[in-house]
This record gives sequence, structure tokens and C-alpha cells, in this order.
Amino acid sequence: MPDPWSLRILVEVAERGSFSAAAEALVLSQPAVSRQIGGLERQFGVALFRRAARGVTPTVAGVKAVELARGALARLDALDATMRTFAGLDAGHLRLCAFASANTLFVPDAIRRFDADHPGVTISLLHVDPLASLDAVRSGQVDLALLTAWQLYADPWAARVDPEVAPLPDEALGDIELVPLLDEELHVALPSGHPLAEHGTVDLAALRDETWIEGAYPDCLGPLPQMADALGGAPRIGFTCHDWNGKQALVAGGAGIMLVPTLARAAIRPNIRLRPTNPPLPRRRLYAALPHPPFRTPPATTFLDLLTTLLPS
Repeated sequence: MPDPWSLRILVEVAERGSFSAAAEALVLSQPAVSRQIGGLERQFGVALFRRAARGVTPTVAGVKAVELARGALARLDALDATMRTFAGLDAGHLRLCAFASANTLFVPDAIRRFDADHPGVTISLLHVDPLASLDAVRSGQVDLALLTAWQLYADPWAARVDPEVAPLPDEALGDIELVPLLDEELHVALPSGHPLAEHGTVDLAALRDETWIEGAYPDCLGPLPQMADALGGAPRIGFTCHDWNGKQALVAGGAGIMLVPTLARAAIRPNIRLRPTNPPLPRRRLYAALPHPPFRTPPATTFLDLLTTLLPS
């Protein structure tokens, strides 16, 4: 099979009408051009040019070879141009996954801004089991995942760790990088008419008899032994709702109370009051998980940079 460089020389000779003119255009010596054409003729088993004192002209086989070579080179140039486009931000596909509270406002805002700046990149927000987010990045199913420290443990109660300590060793992550983004505070959400709603801080012990609303992991009551200790036992769960809007509706209607992390605060209904607790609940670390370079795509890198600019202060 001829190499692309030989095909370019073939086309140049046909267009210039001589080996010497083609050599000058390609910044080669005339003998080098002659050797390349001779090599093609031996490979194909036919003469491609008629040699004359004043130059060369293609044979019948040469005319067809030049035609096909032009088409092959055009396709190769298109391939190169397309791949260069995908290596940038003019085209391509960015696949994301995140958990419910991040998807209330934070991720949609980032998607909107990214799409405005890079309209050629197609963005998909995929539904992935929260406990499988890291595997989704590792397998290439998604390019970037948002997850919490709680999702990095098979046993959620094992997540009672110092947020400054990496949840997984490097050897367990392999080609995946965990980028810390934010340590989210957890506040209790009360209906505006609740007796404790106007308190600056709510004692956890005062919530001992409350009905709690559970949600999808990791937006749930989570591995919070401090709360269980203060309540004198596990929270009394009266409702389980995986939809973030549904959970808010239950709180606003007085059916129960729930926990709200930092990223979801801006999306809370006006008839719900968020209050810090005493003792304060441990913060939940938010991570972006994505492949290490060079397996990380430019859209994923740019989206990560955008996320960091949108984090609440």
C-alpha cells in the first residue's frame, strides 16, 4: 500500500509536469522525487509517466492513479482536520454524570455557560448509579463525574473520615484523578411555619421527635453518626422521595424535615428555612472525577475549569 507522502509526490509531479518542478515545490531533490515515482511504478507494476526531454506526462494508468490519489489525500486531510477539531473545542461530545442536589442548579448553570461558549460540543447528562460513578469514568462511559466522598465507599458508614485525607489511595484510582472542589455544609430544612424555623441555629436534640424525609444516595441522611447520637437513635424516616422537588414539596407542606447541602441552597423554595445545627454536621466533600491527561478530553478540562469558577463562596 503506498504511503501518503508518495501519493503527494505523485500528484505534484502530475500537476507540475516534471520531476524537477515537483522537487522544487516540495523542497526535495530531483533524484528523490524520481526514486519515489519509480518506487510506485514498481509497486503497481505499471508505468505512471512517460519521460521526455521537456518533462513528463501521465500514462493512462497514471491519470487514474493521480485521480485516486487526490481522493485518498482529500480524505486523509479531512480525517486530520476532523481529529484536530475533536482535540479542541469546536466539536466533540462531553458526557457528564452528577447526583441530584448538584443537578438542581449547579450543573445546569455550568452546562448553560459551557454551551454558550462552545456550541459545537454536544453535552449529555447521563443517569448513572451514584455508587458506580467512578467506574463510569474508568470505563469511558462518562468524561467527568461529580461525586461526594460518601460515594467512594462500598460501606457508606466508612466515610467518617477527615475531609483533608484522600478517600482512596492512588493505586486504587489508577488512571482516574479526583479533584476536590468543595466541602459542602449540611443544613436542616424546616417549613417556614415550624417552631424552630426562626432560630439562628437548631439544636439537633430538639429534632428528636421529627419526621425526616429520606432521598436518593448520596442526597440522603447519609453516614452521619453525629446526628444519630444527638437524636438518641436513627432518624425517624416517614417519607422516602428521590426527586429533589418532591422532597421540597414535602418539607414545605409540613410533612417532615430534611438535610440540604451547599449546592442545593440556591434552589430551595422561599417557604423553606435552612438552619445550621448544633452540633454542626460534618461537611461532605465534593469531587470531580475524570481521567488523567492525556486521556482527558479538552471539553472535560474546560468544563472542570468552569465548575471551579461557579462554586459558591
